[in-house]
Amino acid sequence: MRTPLRGRFTATAAAVLSLALALTLGAQAGAASPNGANGARASAEEIPGTYEVRGVSSAAQRSVLAAHDVSIDAVDDHSVTITADKAQAKRLRSMGYLLEEIPGAVPGALARDDSGGDFSVASTPSQYTSHAQMTATVNSLVSQYPNLMHRQVIGRSHQGRDIIAVRMSNNARVDQNRPEVLFSHNMHAREHLTTEMALYLMNEFATGYGRDSRITNMMNTREIWIIPSLNPDGKVWDQDSGTFRNWRKNRQPNSGSTAIGTDINRNFAYRWGCCGGSSSNPASDTYRGPSAESAPETRVLTNFVRSRVIGGRQQITAHIDFHTYSELVLWPFGYTYNDTAPGLNQDQHNVFSTVGRQMAASNGYRPQQSSDLYITDGSINDWMWGDQGIWSYTFEMYPRTASQGGFYPPGSVIDRETARNREAVLILLENADCMYRSIGKPQLCTT
Repeated sequence: MRTPLRGRFTATAAAVLSLALALTLGAQAGAASPNGANGARASAEEIPGTYEVRGVSSAAQRSVLAAHDVSIDAVDDHSVTITADKAQAKRLRSMGYLLEEIPGAVPGALARDDSGGDFSVASTPSQYTSHAQMTATVNSLVSQYPNLMHRQVIGRSHQGRDIIAVRMSNNARVDQNRPEVLFSHNMHAREHLTTEMALYLMNEFATGYGRDSRITNMMNTREIWIIPSLNPDGKVWDQDSGTFRNWRKNRQPNSGSTAIGTDINRNFAYRWGCCGGSSSNPASDTYRGPSAESAPETRVLTNFVRSRVIGGRQQITAHIDFHTYSELVLWPFGYTYNDTAPGLNQDQHNVFSTVGRQMAASNGYRPQQSSDLYITDGSINDWMWGDQGIWSYTFEMYPRTASQGGFYPPGSVIDRETARNREAVLILLENADCMYRSIGKPQLCTT
């Protein structure tokens, strides 16, 4: 279990945390799961594997591979890493793809550290904050810093779990007329490091206020929104059985199919299903759903973002959606290989690229347009920008490769890898009042 953040709490906050955790765990234990009790262990057959596919080197080749109903997890110069079950792997091999399973990325297996040596203990679910623990931690922080944090339920998941957003500022109880910046996390169930990122940001901005000049300035001049988990059902399913299940989607049943779940990040209502960047197969990890915004979690986020249009103007100016893994900073568009397209002119592309590269220089990630990896459609970044005009980025966090732990790196890296993004977050916040200033054209900012 990760303890450093909780170790900073006061005795009173710790008591609040313990009580909230006990209540949340009790409620969670009674929640029904479509595939059995939450505590039931997944069999080996239910957990898909991780494979390296060699000989795939271009964005076009990667897009073709992704169209075969598999999710691409990481990209190298001449290969990609995918998640696939045995049937999918067999089918890809029959089509001529060269697949090699990566045992180090399978839950329960050894991972390699940054120097190439094996970790003696592999990642386990208890090394990451569970959904119940996350809820209790958020409640404790809000109780401890009531003037700096305001928690609200913005909707519910398919299984009825609260999806919360926390507003942070120097007067968080009041909706002020300031540039707003949104940080969203845990859209994909197995990406637990992103929830740790949310808790890190909350703690960092609360404890840094009045002590760190940059944090204090941002809390005085911005409203910061944090959604710690957009996919609570998927997180619980992937983590709470005691064995990671390598699960990506939400937990919504699909009519006419035994397959469960929609890929929330292919379900947004901008170029939904337009361009071969998602799947129509409910069994696929990139299943886009029967219609745009068919997933309740997608609607929760889009309705919240739309609710921030006040007086005809979108208050949220900038956004990061945190994912794992690959160590990338990505920006729109994902549906086309072109740098510019209707709704994204050259100046706007230059802003995305300039700020994206500044952030990447601070954390060591690789900056690029989303479609440089492969084509996606119905994604959050494309919707945020194309529909709402919000400067939206995706961060693919640590590790860089599957052999370093993939979606499940050891809990020992949590503090280091969340703090690694502190400067990047501040860079976005400091640009959020006028993103065009980054390219020397502040006159393009609206007043």
